[in-house]
Amino acid sequence: MIKPNAVEDGNTGAIIKMIEDAGFRICAMKRLLLTKSDAESFYMIHKERSFFGDLIKFITRSPIVALALEKDNVVEDFRKLIGSTDPEEAEEGTIRKLFAKNVEENAVHGSDSDDNANTEIQFHFASKEIV
Repeated sequence: MIKPNAVEDGNTGAIIKMIEDAGFRICAMKRLLLTKSDAESFYMIHKERSFFGDLIKFITRSPIVALALEKDNVVEDFRKLIGSTDPEEAEEGTIRKLFAKNVEENAVHGSDSDDNANTEIQFHFASKEIV
């Protein structure tokens, strides 16, 4: 997912280019504005965390771009491409190092496991939207 700050800053195209240049194939993509209810459902795992309310405000403030990607070792390779959650700690050349504002507005979300990736893809896309 390309997060609101990256979309607002006009970085969607550059991020997509980095993703494709790294050998990922985009199977589905859409720009949408998450509702508060959708965001709370998507980030349910963080519900008890102190930052949950701020996260929901951030992710619903403007559109995101949801993507379903394909590649061998897709989760591991994508997490390398996006870099550390904290852009100060991210490696040079990673998406977060280049486009994140801070740890809260870190430009992109990447699934942390194949199971979570499948769940998150199903959250954003109907099966007929995945090509």
